Amino acid sequence: MLKDQDRIFTNIYGMHDRSLSGAMARGHWDGTARILQNGRDWIVNQMKASGLRGRGGAGFPTGLKWSFMPKESDGRPAYLVVNADESEPGTCKDREIMRHDPHTLIEGCLIASFAMNAHACYIYIRGEYIREKEALQAAIDEAYEAGLVGRNACKSGWDFDIYLTHGAGAYICGEETALLESLEGKKGMPRMKPPFPAGAGLYGCPTTVNNVESIAVVPTILRRGPEWFAGFGRANNSGTKLFAISGHVNNPCVVEEAMSITFEELIETHCGGIRGGWGNLKAVIPGGSSVPCIRGEHMREAIMDFDYLREQRSGLGTAAVIVMDQSTDIIKAIWRLSKFYKHESCGQCTPCREGTGWMMRVMDRLVRGEAEVEEIDMLLDVTKQVEGHTICALGDAAAWPIQGLIRNFRDEIEDRIKAKRTGRVSAVAAE
Repeated sequence: MLKDQDRIFTNIYGMHDRSLSGAMARGHWDGTARILQNGRDWIVNQMKASGLRGRGGAGFPTGLKWSFMPKESDGRPAYLVVNADESEPGTCKDREIMRHDPHTLIEGCLIASFAMNAHACYIYIRGEYIREKEALQAAIDEAYEAGLVGRNACKSGWDFDIYLTHGAGAYICGEETALLESLEGKKGMPRMKPPFPAGAGLYGCPTTVNNVESIAVVPTILRRGPEWFAGFGRANNSGTKLFAISGHVNNPCVVEEAMSITFEELIETHCGGIRGGWGNLKAVIPGGSSVPCIRGEHMREAIMDFDYLREQRSGLGTAAVIVMDQSTDIIKAIWRLSKFYKHESCGQCTPCREGTGWMMRVMDRLVRGEAEVEEIDMLLDVTKQVEGHTICALGDAAAWPIQGLIRNFRDEIEDRIKAKRTGRVSAVAAE
């Protein structure tokens, strides 16, 4: 269990003062100018040494991503863009940072932008996050007034501006290039890569897009040293992580824990156990709605990190842990997710535009048991035609939950179809 002195987010539950004075009393904005004086290369190398992997879902090494930015400017400005469009169903960790501990993010923006030679940072916040935007904007205003950002930020000689932009509630704008399109005032549709944002991103300039949590942990890592951060978790899965646990646990919560904690310890320590006991656990979606579910009996010993969950043919994603007990109609739950992805597809790529609707309609029939058994394999085949054939990962996100359902709960789908045929209504989902 993570000790309190090792927590990066000291006010995740909003128990303390979230203002600048409160944040400073808890150790934030401490010696920021000294960190900047060490230079850009030092900061990037420290981040590489810490082993921090992106906290937005993909898990790409953060320091490595920063190093892709051009060392010398060719006359174009560089930008840091913070992805605060937290729209993945089940994910609710970044909102706690913005709502209760916003200065961790603002200080991180300054340091990360300096490391990438960017004088401006844009935070793109989800359209539904109204109160979070107010809290974050108030914190930005405080930082400007105190001279921590703006001209000669922190008296470091570095000019730095930070802008908060509100989205309009589109899930696709959480994809980094669709986010950049939306920031430019265009329709939120993913761009083809290459060029990658580090070469031509916002307004055609070198840009790095990072998740809120990835940026917010930066100041503490640099203050305490990369060895401290790398001391948590298994190799290649280092650091602390915010886990957002929802569903059928006794106490759903957002908690900061060490990476590579076991699922059982996470649930027993922070959530008061599974509702109805461990025998009642049916399935878990370990990383937000786009990763495949895992059967309950395989989750108890599971290690909560990127590599272990990938080996289980799922993923850590955003660490939004959705717990489902035996009362869950798992087929209906996955149908609901397929409905979400059908609704949120931007329609640019044919496999996703057509496939998401097709998959949702077949899932609809599976929920009612009104399909043929052969259609299960046909549905699996269609998910394979969508997966990996689209510009962005929304096609994969729509396909994976269905693949996980068929892989783990095919027997339930078949039973429902057979029950419908024989007229046993009890085995069919409630209307």
